[in-house]
Amino acid sequence: MATNGNDNCNANDSVWQFRGNGATSDAAAVTLRKLVFGMFKNCNFNNGKTILPSTTHSFKTCHEAEEAVAAAVRSGMANSYAPSPGIFNARRAVADYLNGELPTKLRPEDVYITGGCNQAIEIVLDSLAGNPAGNILLPNPGYPHYDARAIYSGVEVRKYDLLPERDFEIDLDALEAAADKNTVALVLINPNNPCGNVYTYDHLKKVAEMAKKLGIVVISDEVYDKVVYGDRPFVPMGTFASIAPVITLGSISKGWVVPGWRIGWMAMNDSTRILKNTGVVESIEDCLDLTPQPSFLLQEALPEILEKTPKEYFAKKNKAMKRNVELSFERLRDIPCLFCPKKPESCSYLWLRLDTSVLANIENDLDFCTKLVSEESLVLVPGVALGAKNWVRISIGTEESELAETFDRLKSFYSRHAISKETIKSHVDTVNQIVVAVV
Repeated sequence: MATNGNDNCNANDSVWQFRGNGATSDAAAVTLRKLVFGMFKNCNFNNGKTILPSTTHSFKTCHEAEEAVAAAVRSGMANSYAPSPGIFNARRAVADYLNGELPTKLRPEDVYITGGCNQAIEIVLDSLAGNPAGNILLPNPGYPHYDARAIYSGVEVRKYDLLPERDFEIDLDALEAAADKNTVALVLINPNNPCGNVYTYDHLKKVAEMAKKLGIVVISDEVYDKVVYGDRPFVPMGTFASIAPVITLGSISKGWVVPGWRIGWMAMNDSTRILKNTGVVESIEDCLDLTPQPSFLLQEALPEILEKTPKEYFAKKNKAMKRNVELSFERLRDIPCLFCPKKPESCSYLWLRLDTSVLANIENDLDFCTKLVSEESLVLVPGVALGAKNWVRISIGTEESELAETFDRLKSFYSRHAISKETIKSHVDTVNQIVVAVV
C-alpha cells in the first residue's frame, strides 16, 4: 500500500500542526450543489433513461448575447486584468438596466460587477460580518447559498416564514419577532425562488418600513426579474431606498439562461448614504480586492447583452413558461401525492407540497427524491434543502417534450409507490373521525 514515501504520514499523528477548516464542511453541507450533485450518485445509469432535467432541452439564450461574447473575444480588449469593482462600461450598463422607474437613479459607481449572483451573496455577507454576535434574517423556504455563506462567515441565521395561504407573502410579525439588536440585514428574494410569487408594491413598502424600524439593510435578490409571466408586475426593492437602504443583487444567469457564464452584480440603493456612512460600501470594496475578479471577457460583453437583447426574446420565453405551468397543472391531476397551492407567476419551478400519507415506504421529501432519482433518473430538489420539510421543487424551464417525460416518470413512480385505494379510504375515514371528535 502506497504511503507517499512516509510511513509516519498520518493525519491523526500529533506531530502535524495543520488541519482542514471545519467551517468549510459545515457551510458546504447546506448548499444546494452538495445535495443535488450528491443525489446523482443514486442514478441508475443502466436503465436506458437520460437524467432529467437535461441541459439539451432547456431554453436557450438569445443570438444577441452569444454575438456579444464572440465580439468581445475578437476585439482583443478583454485579455488583461479587470479592476476590482468591474470595468466602467459594465457598471454603467447595469446601472442603466436597473434604473427603470427607480425614483433615485443609480450611478455607475453604485454598481459592482461580480462572478454571478452567488459571489455577490458571499461579498455582501462577508462585508456585514463585523459583529461577532451578528445575525441575518433569511426566508423560509429560501435559497440555501445564503445559509451556507452565513455559516462560513460566522453570522447567525434566523428564519422568517413565507405564508402559502397569502401568496407566500412575508410574515412580517414573525420577522420582527426574530430580530434583535444584533440583526444586521434581511434577505428578500423577489421574484421568489422557490415559490414563484411576485411581491406587490404595497407589501414591499411594508418590508422597507419594517427594515427601517429594525435599523437593518435589505438585501434584495432579483435574479429572476426577467422571468415573470403572471399578471403581477415586478417592482424593484430599490424603489423604497429612501425608507431603508437596499443592496440589490442580480445577474444574467436566469433571464438569459446562461448560469455558466458567471456574471452578476451588486447595486447600492443608498440615497440617504447610510451604507456609505456605516462603512458597508468600503467593506464591500475591500472584499472585492480580496476575491477573484469576474471574467473580463463577460464584463466586456455585458453592455451589449443588456442593451441589445430584444424584448421579444423574453416575451417568447415567458409565454412558453406560462404554457408549461398550465401543462404541469393538468398532469398533476394524475399524481395525488403532489399538490401546488398556487400557480407560479415567475421563475422556472413548481413548488409542491408532498403528501407521504398516500405513499408506501416513503418517509419524507428526501426519501421521495432519493428513490425517484434511483428508479426514474429524475432529479427533484427536496424541500428540506430549501428549508421546508415535505415539499419538492420541480424544474419546468424546458421544452414541452421533456416536461411531458418528467411527468410520465413522476406518474410511473407514484403508481409503483401508491398505497391501495382501500387504505387511502381508511386513512381518510380515520382523519374524519378525529376531526369530528375534536370538534
